[in-house]
Amino acid sequence: LDTLHNCWESVRHGTTPTIEVISGLTGGALLTALLVRFAIVGARSARQRAHAREEHRSVLRLAGRREPGAHPTVWLDHDRPLAFSLPGKPGLVVATEGLRRHLTPEEVDAVLDHERAHLNGRHHLLVAAADAVAAALPILPLFTRAASSIRELVEMSADLAAARTHGADTVRAALLRVSCHGAPDSALAMSRDALDIRLDRLRWRSRMPNRTRRLLSSGIASITAMALPVVTASAAMFALMLLTCTPS
Repeated sequence: LDTLHNCWESVRHGTTPTIEVISGLTGGALLTALLVRFAIVGARSARQRAHAREEHRSVLRLAGRREPGAHPTVWLDHDRPLAFSLPGKPGLVVATEGLRRHLTPEEVDAVLDHERAHLNGRHHLLVAAADAVAAALPILPLFTRAASSIRELVEMSADLAAARTHGADTVRAALLRVSCHGAPDSALAMSRDALDIRLDRLRWRSRMPNRTRRLLSSGIASITAMALPVVTASAAMFALMLLTCTPS
C-alpha cells in the first residue's frame, strides 16, 4: 500500500521530463509484457480446457443416452446423483440416473435448469478468464480470491435462475442431495462451490417478497456480468503500478 501511495503522489506532483520519458517507456514495455503473459496463459488454459472437454464428450458419446434440446442432456447410468454442464457447440448438460432415483421430479428439473443457466449465461467463459488472470498474476492474492469469488457468483446466479421457476426451497433441497464429486474440472457442477453460502441465500430468499426476489436476481446477474472486466482491468493497473513505481 505504501508503494501504491508513493506512486500516486509522484503522478500527482509530476516528475522531470527525462524521468517521465523513461517511466513511460518502462511502463509501456512492462504493460506489453503483462499483456503477452495474459495472452500466453489464456491460450494455454483454453487449449487445456478444450482438450479436456473433447475427451469428456468422446466418452459421453459412447456411454451416455442423449436427450435432445437447445442444450442436450446426456444421461449416464450411475446411482450417484450428479449433474454438470460442459460448454461447446452445443453446450451439454450431463446428468446421472441417480438424480431420478434420489430426487423428486421437481428437484431434478431444478438441477437441470441450474446447469442450463450456466450455459445460457456463458458462465464457463467468465470462470475460465478469471482463472487465467489469477494464473498470470500468482503473486497477487487478490486475483486468486477474485477467481474463487466469480465461481461463487456464477453458482448463485444459476441458483436464482432455477429458483425463479421452481422456488428457492426446491433448489435448496436439490442442492443438499446432489453429489459434489465426479464432475470434471472443466465443468461447472451444481454443488461444488460455496455450498454453505448458497444454502443460506436460498433460505433467505424463500422468505422474501416476490419483488425483492426479482431485484436480488437482477442484481446478482449484473454483478456477475461486470465482475470479470473489473478484475481484468484491476489486474493490469495494479501489476503495472507495482512493477514500475518505487517509493519516493
